[in-house]
Amino acid sequence: MKKVLVTGFDPFGGETVNLSLEAAKQAAGWKNDRYIVEVREIPTIFGKSLAILHDAIMQVDPDVVICVGQAGGRADISVERVAVNINDARIPDNEGQQPIDEPVVLGGPVGYWSTLPVKAIVEALRRHGIPASVSYTAGTFVCNHVFYGLMHYITQSKKPIRGGFIHIPYLPEQAARHLGQPSMALETIVEGLRLAIDVAVEREEDIQAVGGHIC
Repeated sequence: MKKVLVTGFDPFGGETVNLSLEAAKQAAGWKNDRYIVEVREIPTIFGKSLAILHDAIMQVDPDVVICVGQAGGRADISVERVAVNINDARIPDNEGQQPIDEPVVLGGPVGYWSTLPVKAIVEALRRHGIPASVSYTAGTFVCNHVFYGLMHYITQSKKPIRGGFIHIPYLPEQAARHLGQPSMALETIVEGLRLAIDVAVEREEDIQAVGGHIC
Protein backbone atom coordinates (compact mmCIF):
# COMPACT_ATOMS: atom_id res chain seq x y z
CA MET A 1 0.00 0.00 0.00
CA LYS A 2 1.29 3.45 -0.96
CA LYS A 3 1.61 6.25 1.57
CA VAL A 4 0.62 9.75 0.52
CA LEU A 5 1.60 12.89 2.43
CA VAL A 6 -0.62 15.94 1.89
CA THR A 7 0.25 19.32 3.38
CA GLY A 8 -1.69 22.58 3.73
CA PHE A 9 -0.73 26.03 5.01
CA ASP A 10 -2.05 28.03 7.93
CA PRO A 11 -3.84 31.35 7.16
CA PHE A 12 -1.70 34.30 6.05
CA GLY A 13 -1.98 37.80 4.66
CA GLY A 14 -4.79 38.82 7.00
CA GLU A 15 -7.05 35.87 6.12
CA THR A 16 -8.71 33.90 8.92
CA VAL A 17 -8.83 30.65 6.97
CA ASN A 18 -6.64 28.92 4.41
CA LEU A 19 -8.53 26.59 2.11
CA SER A 20 -5.41 24.50 1.50
CA LEU A 21 -5.36 23.46 5.15
CA GLU A 22 -9.13 22.93 5.33
CA ALA A 23 -9.01 20.70 2.24
CA ALA A 24 -5.99 18.81 3.54
CA LYS A 25 -7.75 18.14 6.84
CA GLN A 26 -10.61 16.52 4.92
CA ALA A 27 -8.10 14.11 3.37
CA ALA A 28 -6.65 12.96 6.70
CA GLY A 29 -7.08 9.22 7.10
CA TRP A 30 -8.33 8.51 3.59
CA LYS A 31 -7.60 4.86 2.95
CA ASN A 32 -8.37 2.27 0.32
CA ASP A 33 -6.70 -0.82 -1.06
CA ARG A 34 -4.07 1.28 -2.88
CA TYR A 35 -3.08 4.07 -0.51
CA ILE A 36 -3.42 5.78 2.85
CA VAL A 37 -3.18 9.54 3.37
CA GLU A 38 -1.38 11.41 6.13
CA VAL A 39 -1.78 15.17 6.54
CA ARG A 40 0.45 17.83 8.04
CA GLU A 41 0.01 21.56 8.60
CA ILE A 42 2.82 23.76 7.28
CA PRO A 43 3.41 27.30 8.63
CA THR A 44 3.48 30.14 6.12
CA ILE A 45 7.02 30.98 7.17
CA PHE A 46 10.20 30.92 5.13
CA GLY A 47 12.67 28.34 6.44
CA LYS A 48 10.48 26.90 9.19
CA SER A 49 8.03 25.55 6.62
CA LEU A 50 10.75 23.43 5.05
CA ALA A 51 12.02 22.13 8.39
CA ILE A 52 8.52 20.92 9.26
CA LEU A 53 8.00 19.43 5.80
CA HIS A 54 11.29 17.53 5.99
CA ASP A 55 10.38 16.20 9.45
CA ALA A 56 7.01 15.07 8.11
CA ILE A 57 8.64 13.22 5.22
CA MET A 58 10.97 11.41 7.61
CA GLN A 59 8.05 10.47 9.88
CA VAL A 60 5.64 9.32 7.18
CA ASP A 61 8.15 7.91 4.66
CA PRO A 62 5.72 8.62 1.81
CA ASP A 63 5.67 7.40 -1.77
CA VAL A 64 3.89 10.58 -2.93
CA VAL A 65 3.94 14.12 -1.50
CA ILE A 66 1.38 16.70 -2.57
CA CYS A 67 1.75 20.16 -1.07
CA VAL A 68 -1.31 22.38 -1.38
CA GLY A 69 -1.45 26.16 -1.19
CA GLN A 70 -4.02 28.89 -1.74
CA ALA A 71 -3.64 31.48 -4.49
CA GLY A 72 -6.29 34.17 -4.34
CA GLY A 73 -7.24 35.35 -7.82
CA ARG A 74 -6.97 31.96 -9.51
CA ALA A 75 -10.19 30.58 -10.89
CA ASP A 76 -9.32 26.89 -10.98
CA ILE A 77 -7.21 24.18 -9.38
CA SER A 78 -3.71 24.88 -10.69
CA VAL A 79 -1.31 21.96 -10.82
CA GLU A 80 2.18 23.43 -10.72
CA ARG A 81 4.81 22.17 -13.12
CA VAL A 82 7.99 23.98 -12.03
CA ALA A 83 9.53 25.39 -8.84
CA VAL A 84 12.15 28.14 -9.07
CA ASN A 85 15.06 28.92 -6.78
CA ILE A 86 13.96 32.33 -5.54
CA ASN A 87 12.32 33.87 -2.51
CA ASP A 88 10.84 37.26 -3.44
CA ALA A 89 8.05 38.10 -1.03
CA ARG A 90 5.44 40.72 -1.93
CA ILE A 91 4.18 40.62 1.68
CA PRO A 92 5.75 39.43 4.96
CA ASP A 93 5.32 35.83 6.03
CA ASN A 94 3.69 34.94 9.35
CA GLU A 95 6.85 35.83 11.27
CA GLY A 96 7.42 39.13 9.46
CA GLN A 97 10.15 37.88 7.14
CA GLN A 98 10.12 39.39 3.66
CA PRO A 99 13.09 38.12 1.66
CA ILE A 100 13.76 39.84 -1.66
CA ASP A 101 15.72 38.23 -4.49
CA GLU A 102 17.15 35.48 -2.27
CA PRO A 103 17.65 31.84 -3.28
CA VAL A 104 15.64 29.10 -1.63
CA VAL A 105 18.80 26.98 -1.62
CA LEU A 106 22.14 28.73 -2.03
CA GLY A 107 23.94 27.16 -4.97
CA GLY A 108 20.91 25.09 -5.95
CA PRO A 109 19.75 24.69 -9.55
CA VAL A 110 17.53 27.35 -11.13
CA GLY A 111 14.49 25.12 -10.82
CA TYR A 112 12.95 21.68 -10.44
CA TRP A 113 10.17 20.01 -12.39
CA SER A 114 7.27 18.44 -10.53
CA THR A 115 7.36 14.66 -10.67
CA LEU A 116 3.60 14.33 -10.32
CA PRO A 117 1.66 13.38 -13.47
CA VAL A 118 0.65 17.02 -13.92
CA LYS A 119 -1.30 16.83 -17.18
CA ALA A 120 -3.00 13.56 -16.22
CA ILE A 121 -4.24 15.14 -12.99
CA VAL A 122 -5.61 18.16 -14.85
CA GLU A 123 -7.33 15.94 -17.40
CA ALA A 124 -8.92 13.82 -14.66
CA LEU A 125 -10.27 16.87 -12.84
CA ARG A 126 -11.73 18.31 -16.04
CA ARG A 127 -13.39 14.99 -16.90
CA HIS A 128 -15.16 15.19 -13.55
CA GLY A 129 -16.33 18.76 -14.16
CA ILE A 130 -13.76 20.46 -11.93
CA PRO A 131 -11.99 23.51 -13.41
CA ALA A 132 -8.25 22.80 -13.56
CA SER A 133 -5.15 23.87 -15.45
CA VAL A 134 -1.40 23.35 -15.67
CA SER A 135 0.46 26.28 -14.09
CA TYR A 136 4.01 27.30 -14.90
CA THR A 137 4.52 29.59 -11.92
CA ALA A 138 4.05 28.85 -8.25
CA GLY A 139 4.88 32.46 -7.42
CA THR A 140 7.82 33.52 -5.29
CA PHE A 141 6.26 33.39 -1.81
CA VAL A 142 6.22 30.51 0.68
CA CYS A 143 4.32 28.18 -1.68
CA ASN A 144 7.13 28.18 -4.21
CA HIS A 145 9.64 28.07 -1.33
CA VAL A 146 8.06 24.82 -0.11
CA PHE A 147 7.67 23.38 -3.62
CA TYR A 148 11.33 24.02 -4.46
CA GLY A 149 12.47 22.80 -1.05
CA LEU A 150 10.45 19.61 -1.45
CA MET A 151 11.93 18.81 -4.84
CA HIS A 152 15.46 19.67 -3.69
CA TYR A 153 15.07 17.39 -0.68
CA ILE A 154 13.81 14.52 -2.84
CA THR A 155 16.65 14.99 -5.32
CA GLN A 156 19.36 15.20 -2.68
CA SER A 157 18.03 12.32 -0.58
CA LYS A 158 17.54 10.13 -3.66
CA LYS A 159 14.35 8.82 -2.10
CA PRO A 160 11.89 7.28 -4.60
CA ILE A 161 9.24 9.91 -3.88
CA ARG A 162 6.95 11.60 -6.40
CA GLY A 163 6.35 15.19 -5.37
CA GLY A 164 4.65 18.37 -6.46
CA PHE A 165 2.42 21.30 -5.64
CA ILE A 166 -1.19 22.28 -6.27
CA HIS A 167 -2.70 25.77 -5.90
CA ILE A 168 -6.38 26.31 -5.16
CA PRO A 169 -8.66 29.40 -5.25
CA TYR A 170 -10.42 31.30 -2.48
CA LEU A 171 -13.42 29.94 -0.66
CA PRO A 172 -16.67 31.79 -1.52
CA GLU A 173 -16.67 33.48 1.89
CA GLN A 174 -13.15 34.74 1.24
CA ALA A 175 -14.02 35.97 -2.25
CA ALA A 176 -16.93 37.88 -0.76
CA ARG A 177 -14.36 40.10 0.97
CA HIS A 178 -12.35 40.53 -2.25
CA LEU A 179 -14.75 41.86 -4.83
CA GLY A 180 -14.35 40.39 -8.29
CA GLN A 181 -12.21 37.46 -7.17
CA PRO A 182 -13.14 33.89 -8.21
CA SER A 183 -13.78 31.14 -5.70
CA MET A 184 -14.43 27.42 -5.36
CA ALA A 185 -16.45 25.45 -2.82
CA LEU A 186 -14.61 23.34 -0.26
CA GLU A 187 -16.45 20.22 -1.43
CA THR A 188 -15.20 20.73 -4.98
CA ILE A 189 -11.63 21.29 -3.82
CA VAL A 190 -11.73 18.14 -1.69
CA GLU A 191 -13.03 16.09 -4.60
CA GLY A 192 -10.30 17.54 -6.80
CA LEU A 193 -7.68 16.60 -4.23
CA ARG A 194 -9.02 13.06 -4.04
CA LEU A 195 -8.82 12.74 -7.82
CA ALA A 196 -5.28 14.17 -7.83
CA ILE A 197 -4.18 11.58 -5.28
CA ASP A 198 -5.88 8.77 -7.22
CA VAL A 199 -4.07 9.72 -10.42
CA ALA A 200 -0.72 10.29 -8.71
CA VAL A 201 -0.83 6.84 -7.10
CA GLU A 202 -2.08 5.10 -10.26
CA ARG A 203 0.64 6.68 -12.36
CA GLU A 204 3.42 6.46 -9.78
CA GLU A 205 5.18 3.65 -11.61
CA ASP A 206 4.86 4.97 -15.17
CA ILE A 207 4.98 8.75 -15.05
CA GLN A 208 6.23 10.02 -18.38
CA ALA A 209 6.60 13.69 -17.40
CA VAL A 210 10.01 15.31 -17.44
CA GLY A 211 11.76 15.02 -14.07
CA GLY A 212 14.91 16.35 -12.44
CA HIS A 213 16.38 19.79 -12.09
CA ILE A 214 16.77 22.68 -14.51
CA CYS A 215 20.35 23.78 -15.09
